[in-house]
Amino acid sequence: MRTPAAPLTKDIAGLAALFATSGTTHLVKPEVFEPLVPKSLPRRREIVYLSGVAELVCAAGLLHPRTRRYAGWASAALLVAVAPGNVQMSANYGKRAQRRQDTSSRAAFAATLARLPLQLPLIRTALKASRRP
Repeated sequence: MRTPAAPLTKDIAGLAALFATSGTTHLVKPEVFEPLVPKSLPRRREIVYLSGVAELVCAAGLLHPRTRRYAGWASAALLVAVAPGNVQMSANYGKRAQRRQDTSSRAAFAATLARLPLQLPLIRTALKASRRP
């Protein structure tokens, strides 16, 4: 007997949409994400493509009741795995804001900082999808 999936709520659908958008961007404009991959890792472009595919798989999995539970776990793991990249993005924008000293650079840096704590509710939503009703 199959266990029922968590219901598809607005927040889970929103997470799926976020993953679908981000995953597509990873595949279409990988150069945007390459600076976020640690320099110590080889084949940075391939890592960006792989993370984009992982986001698309998680998005699709969250939408289907049969795969929602597993996709919830995978989505939470993916969000934890990409967190260092988000920190690196903030560091990159912070350095740029220091060099340029203009309003747009400072605003971009502030936006990346404000984005960091948003990972927690996204992870919470992913874990919500992994639960049984």
